[in-house]
Amino acid sequence: MLKKLISICVILSMSVLKVSASQTLNLSAECAVVINVYTGEILYSKNADMRHSMASTTKIMTLILALEYGNLEDIITVSSYASKMPDVQLGIKEGEQYKLGDLVYSMMLESHNDVAVAIAEHVGGDLESFINMMNKKAMEIGLSNTYFLTPNGLDMEDESGKHSSTAYEMCLIMKYCVMDSPMKEEFMAICQTRQYTFSDYNNKRTFTVDNKNALLDKMDNVLAGKTGFTVDAGYCYVCAVSYEDKVYIVALLGCGWPNNKGYKWKDVTKLIDYGKSEFEYVKIIDRTYDIGEIKVIDGIQDDKTKLYVTDEIELLLCKDDKVDIICENKDVIYAPVTRGDVVKKLNIYINEEFYTSVNVYAEDSIDKIDLSYWVYRIFDMYF
Repeated sequence: MLKKLISICVILSMSVLKVSASQTLNLSAECAVVINVYTGEILYSKNADMRHSMASTTKIMTLILALEYGNLEDIITVSSYASKMPDVQLGIKEGEQYKLGDLVYSMMLESHNDVAVAIAEHVGGDLESFINMMNKKAMEIGLSNTYFLTPNGLDMEDESGKHSSTAYEMCLIMKYCVMDSPMKEEFMAICQTRQYTFSDYNNKRTFTVDNKNALLDKMDNVLAGKTGFTVDAGYCYVCAVSYEDKVYIVALLGCGWPNNKGYKWKDVTKLIDYGKSEFEYVKIIDRTYDIGEIKVIDGIQDDKTKLYVTDEIELLLCKDDKVDIICENKDVIYAPVTRGDVVKKLNIYINEEFYTSVNVYAEDSIDKIDLSYWVYRIFDMYF
């Protein structure tokens, strides 16, 4: 599904334009963001860059690392430390063995904290090494306000800070998982599984886990999602949802505390509905865009050349967004000119903020008038 959607829109490699919507949605969450998955643009934000505990939405990162660096056929032996993790837990016991490919469902569907630690210890070699892998991956994705201390999201703090992230950066983690990771298809398949049954390696215990992501039953085309709760974080939720030719990612942090478990479902519905109703794809530039001509000085064949662009830019924009395309103030160029030469740029502004530049090319090749040209003309005139 996602591969088909990605082919719809051709986007240049650009800097992210952060846009906070002017409309107030009266959200319960302390921090909330919805982004366009293709460009990372913020479509709506509330305290997007405020550091906040993110509870079990942490397990999104744990899963993608397990998929990228682990072997799902591997057998995990449960450590004493993993078996003693607090609720929510599967209840695995020290010394028991499980297939990694089974435990990832336990971790993501029912958010078992003991399982997350067992996975981390196995994939990383030890827990500390896996935490380092999490923070390294965060840096690779381009995150600067995310700090991992646990693989399961339990509240923790050390001399460098709290286990925390921001709503915006949690969106970027999910964006990586569903769009950029080489294991994105496997990631989404696990997140969309409603129920999974498995046994330990010796077939002594059998478990059935059910997906706690209620959005799967509330909305169509949910690509992935993960809930979370701790005392510090409150209720949290991160998800990716496709709709027609759009894919939205929503992150909610601090979305109520007991007994307000349902607030996150109301907030995410508001944000997705807002994205559906207020944003549409708009073609800003394509190959038919009329650039006109430019004067050529000292040219033999012509004194001007037509101009063209090759880039195509289509963006998800709000009805109120203002787009300005300003051509560089350059009236003439000098020969020689070769077809395909970059002669000027189109600068694109959205809501008066610079977005990106597009190259403008010469359509004709024009030689320069030089000494050999005049020698030829004189020879032609007289002989």
